Amino acid sequence: MLTNRRNIQIEWGDCDAAGTVFFPRYLEYGDACTNALFAKAGLFKPVMLKSYNIIGLPLVDLRARFAVPSDFGDEVVYETSITEWGRSSFLVQHKVFRPDGVLALEIFERRVWVRRVSENPVAFQSEPIPEEVKKRFADPASVTDV
Repeated sequence: MLTNRRNIQIEWGDCDAAGTVFFPRYLEYGDACTNALFAKAGLFKPVMLKSYNIIGLPLVDLRARFAVPSDFGDEVVYETSITEWGRSSFLVQHKVFRPDGVLALEIFERRVWVRRVSENPVAFQSEPIPEEVKKRFADPASVTDV
């Protein structure tokens, strides 16, 4: 299973008045880490969108479990992987570790592979995820550029 690790430095602007990470920032980091995971699989978002004629990977379900806070000055590590594949959706898991190695947070994102159904910019529908895309995450040795 392909996993991406990314270090993120917690900055002052990421925190609430108590100096603890304001929870939406974790989700923003998670979105960037999902994109980084796809890039590690050789699926760079602008190229992937064009190559597979999709409009994106919208988030349709989100769940988070907060264990311990992270604070200004901490460097957290996001470990991101896809833990489940469906026909047209997949589950992304982010494990966020504090500098001492303690699991601070888990985020679960359900995303869907979608395409435009007409010239209407807001009309879209899910479609099956290509098997070659799934293979890139199951077998990291198979990764090549799109």
